[in-house]
Amino acid sequence: MQVLRQSVDGGRMRRVASGLTALAAMVIIAACSPTAPGDGGRRSTPGSPASQRAEYLVFYAGGEQRQALQAIQQAGGSTVGEDPRLGYVLANGGGDGFVKDLAANQAIVGVSPDRSIGFATARRTGSAAFPDASTFTKSPDEGEPLAGRQWDMRMIGADRAHAKAPGAKQVLVGIIDTGVDGKHPDIAPNFDRELSRNFVTDKPKDEYGETLDGPCEVSGCKDPVDADDDGHGTHVASTIASPINGIGIAGVAPGVRLVNIRAGQDSGFFFLKPSLDALTYAADIGVDVVNMSYYVDPWLFNCTANKADTKKQQLEQQGIITGIQRAIDYARKKGVTIVSALGNGGTDLGRPEIDDKSPGYPRGDEKERRVDNSCINVPAESKGVISVSALGPSGRKAIYSDYGIEQTDLSAPGGDLLDGQGAKVARSILAAAPERALRAAGRIDGSGNPKGADVVRDCKAGACSYYQYLDGTSMAAPHATGVAALLVSRFGKPGAGGLVLDPATVEDLLYKSATQKACPSPRQYVYKASGETSTHDCEGEQSRNGFYGRGIVDAWKAATFEP
Repeated sequence: MQVLRQSVDGGRMRRVASGLTALAAMVIIAACSPTAPGDGGRRSTPGSPASQRAEYLVFYAGGEQRQALQAIQQAGGSTVGEDPRLGYVLANGGGDGFVKDLAANQAIVGVSPDRSIGFATARRTGSAAFPDASTFTKSPDEGEPLAGRQWDMRMIGADRAHAKAPGAKQVLVGIIDTGVDGKHPDIAPNFDRELSRNFVTDKPKDEYGETLDGPCEVSGCKDPVDADDDGHGTHVASTIASPINGIGIAGVAPGVRLVNIRAGQDSGFFFLKPSLDALTYAADIGVDVVNMSYYVDPWLFNCTANKADTKKQQLEQQGIITGIQRAIDYARKKGVTIVSALGNGGTDLGRPEIDDKSPGYPRGDEKERRVDNSCINVPAESKGVISVSALGPSGRKAIYSDYGIEQTDLSAPGGDLLDGQGAKVARSILAAAPERALRAAGRIDGSGNPKGADVVRDCKAGACSYYQYLDGTSMAAPHATGVAALLVSRFGKPGAGGLVLDPATVEDLLYKSATQKACPSPRQYVYKASGETSTHDCEGEQSRNGFYGRGIVDAWKAATFEP
C-alpha cells in the first residue's frame, strides 16, 4: 500500500513499509525520504551500474586501515579519499567483482556505494491543483498571528514555555534534511548562514537515466546553503525554532540558532556519505542537537545476512549500519544530541515481517523479502539516537506512526487526519514552507494566493510568508529536538560553539521532563477508516511503552522543572 504525503512537490518524501492497506490511504504524511514507486521490473540498459566502475565507502575494522588499503589495491581499485575518524576509505573500483574481492578480506566490515553526481542547467518545475485557498492576516488568539492553529504547541506546553524559557542564542540546532529556506521571514532571524553547509549536489537523473531531482536550479547543481527546493527541511526547522517576531508561528525553542546541514537530495533521497559528512560536521562545529527526520537510503530495513540479498547487498547494509553508528558515536562524544523520526509504516519495529520497499534506489529495484528484528531502520534504531513516534490531536498514536517497546523513546505531535473532528487539515502540523518551492509545484497562483487549504499565507506590512500543514513522524521529531534545545539552554555550560551539555544528560532530562502516558485500554488499539480496521498492540508500562516511549515531550516542564 502506498502511504501518501501532501507536500510542496506532490509527494517526494519517502513512503515507508506499511501493513495498513486502505486505512492509511487517507493519511497524508511527510515521512522520512522519497516516494519510490516500482515500475514492475527494472528495464535493462547498456552499461548498468553493476558493470561500471564506481566509488565505494569501504569500512574497515578497528586498526585495519593499512590492510584495507592493500585489499583495495589487490582488488584492482584505487583510493580516492578517506576519513579515519569514521574508519572508512573512499575507493574507486570495478563494480560487483571489486566488491566480491573486498568481501573476502577480514579487514573489511562494510562496502557501500557512493552515489554519482549529475549536472543540468534548467530550473525544475511542477504543477498541482488543490481547491479552497486559505489566507490569514491576523490571529484569533494571542501570540503569533497563526498561533491559534498550533494545537501541537499547546499539547506540549510550548506556548506557555516561550515567556519562561525561549532558548538561548548560544545553542546550535542542526537540521540534517533537504535544506532550509534561510530567507523565509519566519526563519531568517534565527538562521546561521555562515555555519550552514550543503553536502549534496542535485542529481537530475538516476543511473538508469530516469528523472531523480530534475533539472538543477543553479549552475553546478549545488544549491546555496539557504535554499530548500523540497520544503521538508524548512518545515522541520520552523517547528523547532521559528522566532517570536509577529509573523506566522513560533517554534518550540524560538530563541535558538538554526544551522542547515543538508544531506538530502531534492527528490528526498538521503544517501550514506552526505549523512556521514553532516554528522561529523555538526560535531566539529559544536552543534548541540541535530534532527534527522529520515532514513538512510536505499534500505528501509538494513540486514547483515538476509538470505534474499546478494553478498554485495549485504555488504552495503553492513556499511550503512557501521558508518552511521560510527558517525553517531563520533558526534555524541563531541556533545551532539541526536533526534530521529521513528518512521511512518504503522509497523511494530520489534516485529517487522516484510520489506517490499528496499532497495529503494534506483527506483524500480525494490523486491519483497522477509525481515525480522535483527534488521534495523537507520538511524532510528541506531544506538545513541532518540527516536520519536507521532501523535494526533487527541494524543493517541497516529495511525501511520511506527512503534515498538524497544524502539520508541519519546512521542510528540505529528498530526493525524483520522484523529478528531472538523476540518481534517487542522489536525496536521503547521510550519513554514519555502515560497519558491510552493510556486514551482503550482501551489500558489500568480497573485500569491494558496491553491489548497493545506497552504496558509500570512501577510504583514505588504510582505507575505507561507506555511503548510504536514503529517508524519518527521513532524514529531522536531518537537523533541526543540525541547532538547531548551534543556541545553537551561543546563548547558560554556564550551565549543556556545553551550555544551552531554548527550546522555540531555536524554535523561528529556525523559524526566516528559509526560508519561500509559497504553490504551485495551492495549490492542483498533484504527478504523474507510470501512477497514487495523490493530496495533501497545506493549509496556506507563513509564515506558511501545506507543509513547517514556512519555510525550513537554516544553513547559523542560522550561520550569528542577531535576
